[in-house]
Amino acid sequence: MIIQNEHLAIREITLKDKEIMAHWLSDPRVLQFYEGRDNPHDEQLVAARFINRHDETARCIVEYKGRAIGYIQFYPVLAEERKIYGYGSQEKIFGTDQFIGEPDYWNKGIGTELVKFIKPYLFESLGADRIVMDPQTENKRAVACYEKCGYRKVKLLEKHELHEGKMRDCWLMECKKA
Repeated sequence: MIIQNEHLAIREITLKDKEIMAHWLSDPRVLQFYEGRDNPHDEQLVAARFINRHDETARCIVEYKGRAIGYIQFYPVLAEERKIYGYGSQEKIFGTDQFIGEPDYWNKGIGTELVKFIKPYLFESLGADRIVMDPQTENKRAVACYEKCGYRKVKLLEKHELHEGKMRDCWLMECKKA
């Protein structure tokens, strides 16, 4: 377990999570803003993209009251992304990506709780000076969630992400260490 509180737990992804991730990443409702509806994942693709990778990204399952309901990853922002985002090399910056894979758990405040929950871990345990995200501008629910959690839009990233065959605009959103 990486971190947990009374409701949420974030733990590293394992091979046993292949099936649930494939389930989430083949649901068009989830894929609408994460990976794309034209990119469903089977267990083999999940293993290749999320489990059998060895880099600086922490890939994790989110559990709510003991049930796996989503995914979060966090990683140090490297030089190429720093340049795109307009950051220098002085600060320790982490990026995060997350989704709730169980639509029955949407619109219940769990995503907001998750985004707030990971912040102290990244700031205090990993020493981040900033945390950034780059949601698609069309993902209004995610943008509103991040703003509720103290993130602010700092830059429009035009044609930043290939999603469902089109380059999509994204917001660079950040939260600075207090």
